[in-house]
Amino acid sequence: MMWIKFCGMTREQDVRKACELGADAVGFIFAAGPRKVTTDLVKKISQAHKDFLKVGVFVNEQLDTVRNIRNECRLDIIQLHGDESPGYCRKLGGTIIKAFRAKEETVPKLDEYSMVWKFLLDAFVPGNYGGTGVRINRSVLDSIENFSHIIVAGGLDAPGALEIKKRYSPFGVDINSGVESAPGIKDHKKMQDVIRSLTRTTTKF
Repeated sequence: MMWIKFCGMTREQDVRKACELGADAVGFIFAAGPRKVTTDLVKKISQAHKDFLKVGVFVNEQLDTVRNIRNECRLDIIQLHGDESPGYCRKLGGTIIKAFRAKEETVPKLDEYSMVWKFLLDAFVPGNYGGTGVRINRSVLDSIENFSHIIVAGGLDAPGALEIKKRYSPFGVDINSGVESAPGIKDHKKMQDVIRSLTRTTTKF
């Protein structure tokens, strides 16, 4: 079964719906942008919905800040979406998803980050660190042989996520703007469509 994460959560009702639909994790963005959340909001949501994986997304943040928010909000996973080094990841510790914005046929040196739990591949958009709605270049994915530790992101909706599943069978998908009616506002019908499309039995191309 493919791992499914809905990211960019800003409302309790959207988290509740994600849990009801059977998503594996929800993501809260602590970096600057239209989906940025406060620790107070995440703590409130966490107390109301304890039975789900909480992922905190950070971009080039100070180590102590990430550690403090992780503890304060009881985050299960930290997703690093900036230019964090292997040394940074090693010092942070815990369960980490390291995101890379891959462009053209340039594949990140994933072997340098052997200390992290999973890798996330997103589209490269100059000056942006995610949530752009731009799809990842398929040539990047075509150059990867083993997807067992790869989470794919980048403008995915239900049809796009299903295509990724059929063609590459990655560990998981991370979906944000593809299930929104506005930044930070999730469309529950679109979320349902994603879950339904990915939980059906499919055959590779």
